[in-house]
Amino acid sequence: MARILGISAFYHDSAAALVVDGTIVAAAQEERFSRVKHDAQFPAQAIQSCLDAAGIAAEDLDYVAFYEKPLLKFDRLLETYLATAPRGLASFSQAMPIWLKQKLHLRPTIRRGLGGMPRARLVFATHHESHAASAFFPSPFAEAAILTVDGVGEWSTTTLGVGRGHQIALTEELRFPHSLGLLYSAFTAYCGFRVNSGEYKLMGLAPYGRPIYRELILRELIDLKPDGSFRLNMDYFTYPHGLTMTGRRFHRRFGGPPRRPESQIEPRHMDLAASIQAVTEEVLLRIADRLQRQTGMTRLVMAGGVALNCVANGRLLREGPFEDLWVQPAAGDAGGALGAALFVWHQLLGNPRDADPTDSQHGSLLGPSFAPEQIASWIAREQIPARRFEDEASLCESVARALATGQVVGWFQGRMEFGPRALGARSILADPRSAEMQTTLNLKIKYRESFRPFAPAVLRERAQEWFDLPRGRESPYMLVVAPVRKDRLVPLTPDESHLMEHDPDLRARVRVVRSQVPAITHVDCSARVQTVDHERAPRFHALLRAFEQLTGCPILVNTSFNVRGEPIVCTPEDAYRCFLATEMDLLVLGDHVIDRSELKDANPEAFRSTLVSQYPLD
Repeated sequence: MARILGISAFYHDSAAALVVDGTIVAAAQEERFSRVKHDAQFPAQAIQSCLDAAGIAAEDLDYVAFYEKPLLKFDRLLETYLATAPRGLASFSQAMPIWLKQKLHLRPTIRRGLGGMPRARLVFATHHESHAASAFFPSPFAEAAILTVDGVGEWSTTTLGVGRGHQIALTEELRFPHSLGLLYSAFTAYCGFRVNSGEYKLMGLAPYGRPIYRELILRELIDLKPDGSFRLNMDYFTYPHGLTMTGRRFHRRFGGPPRRPESQIEPRHMDLAASIQAVTEEVLLRIADRLQRQTGMTRLVMAGGVALNCVANGRLLREGPFEDLWVQPAAGDAGGALGAALFVWHQLLGNPRDADPTDSQHGSLLGPSFAPEQIASWIAREQIPARRFEDEASLCESVARALATGQVVGWFQGRMEFGPRALGARSILADPRSAEMQTTLNLKIKYRESFRPFAPAVLRERAQEWFDLPRGRESPYMLVVAPVRKDRLVPLTPDESHLMEHDPDLRARVRVVRSQVPAITHVDCSARVQTVDHERAPRFHALLRAFEQLTGCPILVNTSFNVRGEPIVCTPEDAYRCFLATEMDLLVLGDHVIDRSELKDANPEAFRSTLVSQYPLD
């Protein structure tokens, strides 16, 4: 038996994953335990959670795999600072102490963090090897082309390759500073959102704008070749040597200084979002064409932060050269922990691999769970009034009735998700048919920007009846955007069409009903679809079935169980705290249902300031 622990840490989204004899046993991000969003520290609590899931201790590990090579990364930093000196002095002064104190000494840091770990061998994969392994080895494909795209690892920013059986081979790369991920992050920062956090907000903002800067970006910022390779014009960017992403030339070209966080979003920002989104999709489509021609493969797997751009993924599926696509659900740095562990098992130890037709990610439900007795004991100890259901059918029918009457439900079930998406284990659920639900959820539950869309969770067997997904195509990890079917759309009046085109108030646009399920239909009539099946998520599937039997609609709004800036809840205590601080109506903890109307002193105002003040805006 071989027990392999994968670790990613010390940049953002620290995580741990445990693979035993090639089976993914557990994986979790440190932020879920520390309650620090995107926590970069050594993932001590995530590691312990993984070890607990397998019932082993650190001294039982055979290998510990780290997701990148720190010396290569340090080499890149030094070369970059030398090449840009003296402009990078401030950044250099800020970065070096932590490198000299911690990052150059990872072997003792990791061994110390694991209590000595005298037996296990310590292995370092490269950053993009870890991404590639996380994309290919859990995928349902025996062979596939591999594409990894992110900000930067050691030197690579994009890699192309192929996976066959139990081996991967990366054959080409693009190198820092020429990075699609950093280009997208530069626009993210310029539009007032946080890098490594706000990229998905920029993606959500894009449909409000017009891609009027697309040609300008392609003409002046990026030299994009027909085969998808590119070089950035570094005269516009400061990220190689500075503490910001963009420079004065960038600001002059796009109409002024960067938007201040939380300030008014102007039409210019919407147009910039639409433009960089269009350029990103163009680059990915060209790379995909090249990769398919070179490899002859019909299937593609992807990882790296850019692979979380589900709008681009949708275009790759619809317009790209590959017949099928699988994206690692934890495609960012957290997934590197899983990739590093699988890299050791298959690539280095040479163990064979049989591709599971439904993938071997286990629905990405790889985090800790809480037994019914633990939840019951906690509820009793806290003296919280709750109703316990003895059977699943009654529970789902009762919750479905509440949802159908417009109530908002916190849904806490089974193992926690691994990756940034809530997939029905730590979710907030609502009725998608309500025209007011998107505004209600944004402003009274999540306390976040009003323009952001919500995703639908839909019964897999009904997905093609509501969304333009190819027959048989599933999207279990919410990583593909698809159009809402035309026969589900609602025609706009002339006044509504004018408003959608010209009103700068995003809240007004959000309130325009565009389909039979307005709460999950974005302004461009698309949706970030999650298909739900009985095999991966039986209770969530049963709830959707119960809701469909009541309403005829097999869809629920599914958003992550947290407030803005807060990591997704991990424990029943986290869930209850979040429930109290919002205006959710019901909290479902396993078999127990807590009704806000039965709580004394349940005014969310009293709890909101306490909870929200703990988390900086993301």
